[in-house]
Amino acid sequence: MTTTFFLLRHAAHDTVGSVLAGRSAGVHLGEAGRAQAKRLGQRMARERFDAILASPRERTRQTADAVAEACGGMAVQTTDALDEVDFGTWSGKALETLDADPLWRKWNTARSLTRAPGGETMLDVQRRVLGLIEELDARHTGGAVVLISHGDVIKAVVTHVLGLPIDAWPRFDIDPASLTTIVVGDWGAKLLTLNETVSQTQTEKPGQGS
Repeated sequence: MTTTFFLLRHAAHDTVGSVLAGRSAGVHLGEAGRAQAKRLGQRMARERFDAILASPRERTRQTADAVAEACGGMAVQTTDALDEVDFGTWSGKALETLDADPLWRKWNTARSLTRAPGGETMLDVQRRVLGLIEELDARHTGGAVVLISHGDVIKAVVTHVLGLPIDAWPRFDIDPASLTTIVVGDWGAKLLTLNETVSQTQTEKPGQGS
């Protein structure tokens, strides 16, 4: 018996790529992100799963609500195990500002050995999210679960499944509103899909195009 995990990154907020949102409050999906979340929900409506769990951040909850609505109004549970990396005092800072910080540069070259100021290491993140997957595997054996989280959290899972060191995180992308799928069994875990994204044309019905 196996358990399937659909790992979804939240859709885009307006400061993606310019500000380290981290655990800052009040970071919501922008217009483009809401459209992404809707398309992601339409994509997930093709799957069967038992539960939806999400990080407590506003942007993940909004993405989860769009998926839940598209899938018949399922309830969404929140869990701290899926929360964004605790970046400590870095949260909310512009990436341009962080680039001048030697500790930030070290974080991006040796995350296994670097702790965000007042926050976590990537190994801390990996332990908490894998602990959740272990619990859910026991609870939903033979089924499937949707986990809606953040790019680095999903990377922590993927590196573990592939047997890569946590510092291999730059070798693949986890885009906003993407789907990565793993399956877990008594024999271990394997990656089924990585960073699947949904374009507008993929969700249009026949005759709907521009």
